[in-house]
Amino acid sequence: MDYERNDDLSQPSPPPPSEPPIHGLGANVPISTPPPRKRSGWRIFWGILLTISVMANIALFLMLIGVVAVLATGHAGILTEEVVREGPATQKIAVVAVEGIIHGPLAEDVYAQLKAARQDRHVKGLIIRVNSPGGTISASDRIYKEIRKFREERGMPVIAFMQGVAASGGYYASVACDKIIAEPTTITGSIGVISSYFVVQELLEDKLGVMPVTIKSGQKKDWPSSFRKPSEEELTYMREKVMTPAFERFVDIVVEGRKASLDPNEVRELADGGIFGAQEAVHEKLIDGIGYLDEAIQEIKSLAGIQRARVVEYRKPFSLADMLSMKKPNLLKLNRDTLYDLATPQIMYLWSAY
Repeated sequence: MDYERNDDLSQPSPPPPSEPPIHGLGANVPISTPPPRKRSGWRIFWGILLTISVMANIALFLMLIGVVAVLATGHAGILTEEVVREGPATQKIAVVAVEGIIHGPLAEDVYAQLKAARQDRHVKGLIIRVNSPGGTISASDRIYKEIRKFREERGMPVIAFMQGVAASGGYYASVACDKIIAEPTTITGSIGVISSYFVVQELLEDKLGVMPVTIKSGQKKDWPSSFRKPSEEELTYMREKVMTPAFERFVDIVVEGRKASLDPNEVRELADGGIFGAQEAVHEKLIDGIGYLDEAIQEIKSLAGIQRARVVEYRKPFSLADMLSMKKPNLLKLNRDTLYDLATPQIMYLWSAY
């Protein structure tokens, strides 16, 4: 049986069977993109925290610079209050300290304390706490003047409270007050003037072979001089020109300050440079009473007409400059100022036995 071959190519060939999609490497498969992540709130929080931290560190750094500057140089005019006795802050008694040898820097310090008390409207009375053997004429007089000025401007009571030694310039400052109270062991008085200086003529000429040469425009230009022994004419000249006026000023100050107790003749009798213990000073009417700080506080409250008060004392903050200045002086280092101080007579309201 012959089979008939179908060579008719006009008929379309059936499509090949569909094949399943191939999954694997090289397959063109679309990749799904994950949805964008939302910004975390924690990231915002930490950003804000970091900004605050940076700003705080900058502020602390600036504060540190300010503190270092204050410690290094101190702050002129800034005083702190130390409470000595508790009481109402609206009624204060201020204690102003006059301590040590009286000189220019101490006078400036007393001025700053008085200024602080003057500017405080709550201050009702003032205690000048004196523990000084005196010092230079000009500085003693400046302190006296500032105390009197305070009394006149504020119209409030001011009393002196003496501790230890309140002699010569220390007494000079005290008589500016309304009353004077001293501790039982206080040494006071020494109303007078003193001057001293070194004569180095023999040391220079005989020991060292140094011949000083002075060129001057007039005979009295170098009176007195450390380079020669003073003549009687020179000593008389210094007494008349310097010592007597300073002494008369001291006497006048005491007469004015103690006019309620002493007359001018009595003051002159006491103005021989002698010192007095507290009991003897009361007897001679140089002071008004004996007591301690509490008695001085009671006295000032009585004069001010108040029952209770906060007692404060002014302090200057310690600075880095103060600490750096605490070094041992070099006694062998002599400069022009040191030589001038050693060679020039110092006219002083000073108890020399201190």
